[in-house]
Amino acid sequence: MKTLSLAGQTVPAIGIGTWHMGDRPELRDQEIAAIRAGVQAGARIIDTAEMYGSGRSERLVGAAIQPLDRQQLFLISKVLPENASRERMAASLEASLQRLGTDYLDLYLYHWRGTVPLAETVAELERLQSTGKIKAWGVSNFDRDDLEELWQLPGGPHVQANEDLYHLGSRGVDYAVLPWQREHQVPLIAYSPVAQGDSWGQHLTTNPVVQKLAQRHQVSVYQLLLAWVIRDPQVLAIPQTSSVAHMRQNLAALSLELRPEELAALDEQFPRPTHKEPLDVI
Repeated sequence: MKTLSLAGQTVPAIGIGTWHMGDRPELRDQEIAAIRAGVQAGARIIDTAEMYGSGRSERLVGAAIQPLDRQQLFLISKVLPENASRERMAASLEASLQRLGTDYLDLYLYHWRGTVPLAETVAELERLQSTGKIKAWGVSNFDRDDLEELWQLPGGPHVQANEDLYHLGSRGVDYAVLPWQREHQVPLIAYSPVAQGDSWGQHLTTNPVVQKLAQRHQVSVYQLLLAWVIRDPQVLAIPQTSSVAHMRQNLAALSLELRPEELAALDEQFPRPTHKEPLDVI
């Protein structure tokens, strides 16, 4: 099973994303069952945010983990840019903790850059870490310029992760962001690693090479796409699904290893970027 080091802990390289979860009351029991199935299948990381459903995702996660062993989980949430100030972040964090039903987060991310000075946000994240309510902090939707600016700030090198969009059909971080993060040993958390069920028009699941390789390994095309994302030892994938069966399949991809010639074949179909591309912010 593939693992990586995140904020001082060794965790499986596939976790549970929760974007869009908690929005539909009729799916509540199904979504709770899916999250629990993921943990039972070996996931430790559950990623959410105060933005997701205006807190509904955090409440759903809180309900799902209520009977589970908190010490075995690695909880991530995110603070919105408008709340990432000295005056507002502590209250925002407290609200997230209450919705999640826990007294600490393993990792607290700055969701994307806003108008609050980055130095102020970092200073407040450092202060909150000193209280024990967050064990570590990181950022999300940062490009290389943002990361380089962050690294120069007091406390900036304490950043433990950057979460960005990354999948076979959206490789913008391969150009400059991932090389920087490898050099500075900052893990990447890849959100939407199967392009929201391949719903964004890149035709990943119908690509003949993807299909051929999936057949060769006797796995689903989504498992193959996840294995591609976590081929890098510093990348964690957080796919989202409300299906118990799909959740278990996602976690099974932890044991799928792609050979160099297979990765090269995928590179031919979906080439690495040759210039800087704007990052999508979600």
